[in-house]
Amino acid sequence: MNEITETPSSSRSRLLGHRDFRLLLSGAAAAQTGSQVTLVALPLAAVVVLDADPFRVGLLTAAETAAFLLVGLPAGAWLDRMRKLPVLIRADVVRCLAVGSIPPAAALGVLTMTQLYLVALVTGVATVFFDVAHQSFLPSVLPREHLVGGNGALETVRSSAQIAGPGLGGGLVQLLGAPLAIVADACGYLASAVLLARIRIEEPRPEPEPGRSLRAEMGEGLRFVLRHPLLRVIAAATAVSNLFAAVLMAVQTVFWVRVLDLPPGAIGVLLSASAVGGLAGALCAGRLARAVGQARLIWLAPVVTGPFAVLWPLSGRGAGVLLFGVGSAVVLFGAVAYNVAQVSFRQTVCPPELLGRMNATMRFLVWGTLPLGALAGGAVADAAGPRTALWLCAAGFLVVPVPLLLSPLRRLRELPVEDVPRAAASPAS
Repeated sequence: MNEITETPSSSRSRLLGHRDFRLLLSGAAAAQTGSQVTLVALPLAAVVVLDADPFRVGLLTAAETAAFLLVGLPAGAWLDRMRKLPVLIRADVVRCLAVGSIPPAAALGVLTMTQLYLVALVTGVATVFFDVAHQSFLPSVLPREHLVGGNGALETVRSSAQIAGPGLGGGLVQLLGAPLAIVADACGYLASAVLLARIRIEEPRPEPEPGRSLRAEMGEGLRFVLRHPLLRVIAAATAVSNLFAAVLMAVQTVFWVRVLDLPPGAIGVLLSASAVGGLAGALCAGRLARAVGQARLIWLAPVVTGPFAVLWPLSGRGAGVLLFGVGSAVVLFGAVAYNVAQVSFRQTVCPPELLGRMNATMRFLVWGTLPLGALAGGAVADAAGPRTALWLCAAGFLVVPVPLLLSPLRRLRELPVEDVPRAAASPAS
């Protein structure tokens, strides 16, 4: 069966008519909008309020993503033993309390980089559990044939938040200051928890297997991904992409503030304008997959859009900042289209009882490179300047499609999706 046969208007109305999916989508919108405010405010709090150097900003970015290395694999095994919805709600509450600690600390004049690192670590751990549970929960809400449409809708919400959130964040930072603007993120997580708590889907509790150890269950997830000829190359390409995306995240705020001399409001507008590309990618992903094939879309997206990353280090003051926005918009377009295609494939090809471990394994492999990239970006920017770090980032994006082009994906139009037995630990390869 190939899920790409569903689409546009009929599929969209069917999805939006699904009460539980609407609540899932609304919760994602609330949380994503708030987190995009923090995307602007947290590094600005470090750079402007606490006068952090590039390496400490890179360390902050690394702290936000270190959890994927620390708890990425066991999180999947734990989640396969429990219902996913309660985990989603609790993760939102933890993130609300963590980021909500920053505004009062700033108001009392006791905010430090140590607190920012701790908040980043705590929210990172909660995000690991939330993201793995979220991807594993969607197939419980929607049937297999609607997963592409559901993932496309979630990516549309994410991309819309990336447009609205940074602009809102930049305005709030300019009006209230970076630390106080983060209250919007806490409110977003709280709203998400409330909406998710209203979902009424009957989610069965996974049956525990007597005598199974956590280590053995983690191994099943690893074997499933690494033995699958397509999943392992998707993991490799995504890991490279995230490595250099982390370089970008670690240095872009320092570059904007200290090289391009942009105020917070302009930074928010720049991020919002760049995110238009991500929204376009989410809206076009289904059509592109039908037009060129889901397998082809996975390698075509980074091949066509990755080279636009060279516009980042070429950007300059004044009108030159537009180059940065155009580069980000095009690269985001390709990244979102790629994600819709490959995440839908992962959800479809995996047995239901392995979804948590498969998603956690993928997150461990592909997000585990984020703290490494952030540290590398901060170190290079500290030693040679932010623009040099951006050149490193651009070169990295040119390498992203190489594993895909050297794999069986290069010869396929559509992805092979078989009906997998529920007890399978790994597919036939």
